[in-house]
Amino acid sequence: MKIKREHYVYVYIDPRNFEEFYYGKGKGNRKNAHLKDTGESKKVNRIKAIRKAGLEPIIKVIARNLLEPEALLIEKTLIWKLGSRLTNKSSGHFANKFRPQNTMHLHYPGFDSQNGVYLVNLDICEQHSWEDCVEFGFLPAGQDRKYSNKIEKLEVGDIVAVYVPKRKGLNPYNGYVGIGRVEEKAVRVNDFQVNGKSLKKLKLRAPNIFDNCNNDKSEYLAKVTWIKTVEREDAIRESNIFSNQNVVASLKNQQETLRLLENKFDVDFKELGN
Repeated sequence: MKIKREHYVYVYIDPRNFEEFYYGKGKGNRKNAHLKDTGESKKVNRIKAIRKAGLEPIIKVIARNLLEPEALLIEKTLIWKLGSRLTNKSSGHFANKFRPQNTMHLHYPGFDSQNGVYLVNLDICEQHSWEDCVEFGFLPAGQDRKYSNKIEKLEVGDIVAVYVPKRKGLNPYNGYVGIGRVEEKAVRVNDFQVNGKSLKKLKLRAPNIFDNCNNDKSEYLAKVTWIKTVEREDAIRESNIFSNQNVVASLKNQQETLRLLENKFDVDFKELGN
């Protein structure tokens, strides 16, 4: 079966100043469809203003004979390049593959360094002790695959910022308590070793971390080298600091929080990423 390369990428241009103001992708007569759009979007208002001046938008095809994924990627590249100058509502497909606009002056994890910077939630409970994590160099996720499969995604070299949420009766504090680097990908708790010794042979403050260790709900631990840590009562908890209920969450878009953590923990994420 012959693959149809019927998609194209087009642009709308303002004839009053020849400024490109909208990019799109489509096939057939899609490029002309916006001329009939109604509503109060930026694109519609721009077209109305052009027509009020007695003119019509200039419509040009930029790339043709494309498969749809190719058209989507080209469309997103053009949208990313011009950013705020455009009337496009959507950031386009493949948005998570592109560096955010207006961050060229910043060190951006994952783009300016191979590894990312991640918030990892550490729920203090009968199975988790922050003191155990610090002493034995690990970071747990939780006893269920819906938790452990998140921490398994951390790669060697990723930087983690550990956030401890409040838990009534077990942890009255909340905030960031440490910055570390992932040294080994997460493994089942039974397989985790410290200096060649099984974790079971070590004196843990929270030995219940081995609950469910022989079934599908087993805890998974990532090996971490700690760069800076604080006691739980000294956790960094500013009003504008980023927190998230997910086990692992990227901090790449949280520039204010990254700067705050750099200041409080006296670290440089650019240097750590390299």
